[in-house]
Amino acid sequence: MRIAFLMNNAYGIGGTIRTTCNLASQLAAEHQVEIVSVLRDRDEPAFAFDPRVRLRPLLDLRTDSPGGLRDDPRRQRPSSVFPSSDRRHAMYSALTDELIGECLATLDADVVVGTRPGLNVHLARQAPRRLVRVAQEHLTLDTHSTRLVLALRRHYPGLDAVTTTTEADAAVYRRRMPAVRVTAVPNSVPPATVAPSDGTAPVVVAAGRLAEAKRYDDLIRAFAVVSAARPDWSLKLYGSGEQRAALAALIAELGLDGHVTLMGPVAPLEPEFAKASLLAVTSSMESFGMTIVEAMRAGLPVVATDCPLGPREIVRDGVTGLLVPPRDVAAIAAALLALIEDDGRRRAMGRAALESAERYDPAVIAERHLRLFHALLADRAGPGHRARAVLRAGTGRGLGAFLSLTDTAGAAARKVRRGAVKG
Repeated sequence: MRIAFLMNNAYGIGGTIRTTCNLASQLAAEHQVEIVSVLRDRDEPAFAFDPRVRLRPLLDLRTDSPGGLRDDPRRQRPSSVFPSSDRRHAMYSALTDELIGECLATLDADVVVGTRPGLNVHLARQAPRRLVRVAQEHLTLDTHSTRLVLALRRHYPGLDAVTTTTEADAAVYRRRMPAVRVTAVPNSVPPATVAPSDGTAPVVVAAGRLAEAKRYDDLIRAFAVVSAARPDWSLKLYGSGEQRAALAALIAELGLDGHVTLMGPVAPLEPEFAKASLLAVTSSMESFGMTIVEAMRAGLPVVATDCPLGPREIVRDGVTGLLVPPRDVAAIAAALLALIEDDGRRRAMGRAALESAERYDPAVIAERHLRLFHALLADRAGPGHRARAVLRAGTGRGLGAFLSLTDTAGAAARKVRRGAVKG
C-alpha cells in the first residue's frame, strides 16, 4: 500500500510530529510511505524517521536554501483554503495553497492522511477523489473554536474517514457531525530504549508544556503536602512554556526549592522516566496523553487527574495508577502519598503499567490503521460504493460503527457489505 501523510512541519518538535514519526516508521517496514511537510525550517528533522520513509518538504524556509521560495510574492497573500480559524493560518498563504494543491493532484498514493484541521480541509477541497482521504484529529473537537468547528462540519463529510485518539472524542464527533465517518485509534509509543524503572528512586516526575491547562500549579501545591510528609522525595518537572516564571515563583513561595525542580525541556525523556518511580499528570484537559503512555512504557505507575478526554482510557484506576478529580489538590497529594508510602503497591502498579502499555506499541497501532485503510479501499472499490456513499451522508454514525477498529479486516468488510444491502 502507498500511504502519504500531510504535515505542517515534520522538521519540528511536538506530539503530532512524534506520533506520526512512530506510525510512519512502523508502516514503512512493509509499505511505501511518504511524509509531505508543507514547511521546512531546519536541515534535519528533530525526530528520527525510518530511512525508508520519504520526507518531502514543499516550502523551504531556510535562509541558505538554494532555489527557495521564501521571497515569493504569493507568500504575502493569505490562504483561501487553509481555514483562518486554525491557529496556524498565518503560516499559510496563496503560495502554500498552490504547492499543496499541486502536490495532492500528483500524489503517488492510495491513502493520504492529514494531521491537523487546516490540512484536513485541504484534503477535502484539493485532494483528487482517487485518493482515500483520512483526517487525523490530534487535539479534540471541543477544544476548537466555534468558527473552526463550523468549517470542519462543512468540509469533513467529503472525506472518507476521521480518526480521533480517544473513544470519548470519537463520540463527540459522531454526535456533532453525524454525516462523518469516525473511528478512534490511539497514538503509538515504542518501547523504551532503556531498562524500566525498578520503582525505588524517591522521585516523582512530570513532563509537558508549561501551560495553564497542565495545571502544574496544582501539582506543586500538592507536592508541598507530600514534601512535608516525605521530605526524602522530590518532584522533577520537565518542559518549557509560558508558565515557567509563575511556577518558579510558586516553588519559592512555598519553600520547595530543593524539593521541586524545573528541569527544562529534555529529549528523549525515557532515561529520565526510568530514573523516577511515579508520573504525575494534573491537567484540566488532555487530548490523549502521550506522556502517560511513555512513562508507562518505562515502568512508571501514574497518578492522573480524571480529566477529559484521555487519561481514563489509558490508566486503569487502581491497577496501573490512580485517577483523581481535576483541580483537587488534596486528592492529588493523597494519591501521590498513597503510592509513595506503599513500596509494594507502587512497584506492582509499575509492572502492570509496563505490561498494559504494550497495547500502544507501534506494530499494534499500525495494524489498526491498516485495517481502516483496507476497509476504506475495499469500500471504494466495491460495487455498492454509490449506495454506501448515500447511506454515509445520511447515517455517518452507523458506518462509523461498521469501521470499529476492534474488528478484523474481514469482519469490517462484511459489516460494510451488510450496510450496503440495508441501504
